[in-house]
Amino acid sequence: MNDNRIRKVVIVGGGTAGWMAAAAIAHVLKNGYADITLVESEVIGTVGVGEATIPQIVNFQAMLGLDENEFVARTNATFKLGIEFVNWSSSGSRYIHPFGSYGIEMEGIAFHHFWLKQRNIQRARGEAVTPLADYCLQAVAAKRNLFMRPVQAPNSPLEKIAYAFQFDALLYAKYLREIAEAKGVKRVEGRVVEANLCSDNGYIDKLELDDGREIEGDLFVDCSGFRGLLIEEALQTGYEEWSHWLPCDRAVAVPCESIGDPEPYTRSTAHAAGWQWRIPLQHRIGNGHVFSSPFMSDQDATDILMQNLDGKPLADPRILKFVTGRRKKFWNRNCVAVGLAAGFMEPLESTSIHLAQSAIAKLLAFFPQQEIKSVDVDMFNAMTVTEYEQIRDFLILHYHQTKRTDSDFWNHVRTMNVPDNLKQKMELYRETGRIFRENDELFTDTSWLAVMEGQELETAAYHPVVDAMGEDQLQARLKNVRDVIMNSANVMPTHQKFIDENCKAAIYAS
Repeated sequence: MNDNRIRKVVIVGGGTAGWMAAAAIAHVLKNGYADITLVESEVIGTVGVGEATIPQIVNFQAMLGLDENEFVARTNATFKLGIEFVNWSSSGSRYIHPFGSYGIEMEGIAFHHFWLKQRNIQRARGEAVTPLADYCLQAVAAKRNLFMRPVQAPNSPLEKIAYAFQFDALLYAKYLREIAEAKGVKRVEGRVVEANLCSDNGYIDKLELDDGREIEGDLFVDCSGFRGLLIEEALQTGYEEWSHWLPCDRAVAVPCESIGDPEPYTRSTAHAAGWQWRIPLQHRIGNGHVFSSPFMSDQDATDILMQNLDGKPLADPRILKFVTGRRKKFWNRNCVAVGLAAGFMEPLESTSIHLAQSAIAKLLAFFPQQEIKSVDVDMFNAMTVTEYEQIRDFLILHYHQTKRTDSDFWNHVRTMNVPDNLKQKMELYRETGRIFRENDELFTDTSWLAVMEGQELETAAYHPVVDAMGEDQLQARLKNVRDVIMNSANVMPTHQKFIDENCKAAIYAS
């Protein structure tokens, strides 16, 4: 075996990010390749608000070989087909950002160009516009509270149902801890008080715990949350703040009782200075109000949240403070930051857990030897910076593209300057109807389309080749696509029935 290999991996912090890292690294580093230790303290709480995910998590679960029904039951989870946005473009507006595509590509042209022409025709005739959502199975199923996993059905949208989960993040961490410890991860209970650095290269050499114990390591993974115990406090990496684009800096969170069957989607409802999340689980609903403290007080934000709960609150509301942005380096020397230690963007599009998953995947792809290569570190950091900035711009779109004028907050975000890449994407769609996915970015052209149209960034343009199709043929083709979507939805069971028959929770306490 390679004598230059990493022999000791130390993960600081448990929670979702820590135990995701532990389980994944242990799964890959088999056969005693390295000792993996996770250090966490019971007295240090975890944030635990990231309960909604995006479809990429299905790949993470599959990589670990998890039984999905068991995972859903153990974490009181529900399924998720998208996110509903309420009051974002204007008061009373409502749209879904679905996890599925719209229609099918026709004549080599993206489907939405044909819909754009149809909309122009319908408006010119004074007819009701057929909603874009009618051409996406996930959007239709979400609003009808339907769900099923993909099935073998050639040429049917039922074969390509992308979905994610809504789960109790604390239960998820406990579940992954069992998985990780079964794979050989050693958990150490204790609080890190200092990280000792090597005098010659500035690498972290060992950690000192509050009881005097020392934990040595070759590679350190910082999952210590906002504090960034290693990446920031020890290595002083620096932080790039984005609050001038994403001014929300606080959240108040509280769970409440369910009053009905859980929906297969997360809801985001805009308020006067931020927005409220609603995440239905099997045993409760997770709620939170993300807001901007320069525009709203903690008490007002709490009052708005408590007045907009579905059921009885199950705990006292708690305030979380954060600064949107990222570390200037995600991998610094022999330390890699994962999760909130790496950076934070509000959970508007449920990206927090994905960013942890993505960091872990890249770490494994660039997994080093004792002599860490700067080219690996530089590429890891460059890729992660791009990923964070692309997600940041997508979130900014939700705020900036609005017609709301009812508060200082909305006037601020509507009129603020935005990054050039976002300006270009918005202008391209407004002028031509085109959307292009850049550098394999997380959010596809479907996602950009859903939000731009949902936020009323409209275009009268469409791909000119669409005009090669006659008007009657266009109407017939689109009607056929819509009929296929509706017929597919008609064979799907309700979300609750699917859970009852496959993965109903015994209701575990977090």
